[in-house]
Amino acid sequence: MTAAIRDTWLIFERSLYLTLKQPVWVIFGVIQPVMFLVLFGPLLEGAPTVSAANANAFNWFLPGLLMYLALFSLFVGFGLIAELRNGVVERMRVTPMSRVAMLLGRALRDVVILVSQAILMMVIAIPFGLQVDPIGALVTLALLALVGLATATFSYTLGLMTRSEDALAPIIQAISLPLLLLSGILLPMALAPDWLQTLSDLNPLTHGVNAARALFNGAFGDPEIGLGVGVAAIAAVLAVLAGARAFSRAAA
Repeated sequence: MTAAIRDTWLIFERSLYLTLKQPVWVIFGVIQPVMFLVLFGPLLEGAPTVSAANANAFNWFLPGLLMYLALFSLFVGFGLIAELRNGVVERMRVTPMSRVAMLLGRALRDVVILVSQAILMMVIAIPFGLQVDPIGALVTLALLALVGLATATFSYTLGLMTRSEDALAPIIQAISLPLLLLSGILLPMALAPDWLQTLSDLNPLTHGVNAARALFNGAFGDPEIGLGVGVAAIAAVLAVLAGARAFSRAAA
């Protein structure tokens, strides 16, 4: 085990312990998607555009909700700002700890929590009629982990750059709302006019949503799978590189 891997694991353990010690954010992070699932999902059962894609509306809706759950990782930067204010990062910088591990350990915690929440969402959706393809569901969780890694590390980078909740909040809001509305998570983008569909095609989250739906329903030949996984992987790599550079500068 190299020093970087060891340091990443130590940061992961510390971050996970602190989260489980005060799990309020984990609980509230899953409440809103569950409300969408229970209170909004049944409304889609009679929607023609949804029924044309899948006989079961929840097989169409849940994969989108899982991506919506990953979008919540954009808010983890607020926790880092609190640690900066309390001098946690300052104390770490005087140690020989790997600077990249300071980012990856936290992001790994976020990915583990995200995947756990996603599994819970799947279990909750089964009584509503969700039909699970085991292989597709597992690959969807892997895709979700990539998206979560990208959004979490991006949020940490913004947190280091702004160092203020007042500055970070409007930036996150300005980024997350268009990503949500243009991704087709809540309603099929087939209902949108052409210009809105064009904007949706430029949204990286759209391809993740489409890939998750294809995977979740066992449509492994759908080209959206490769596109969605590729976009998520590229976004994750770029976000990690940018975040690692930001942490190195902040802790130098």
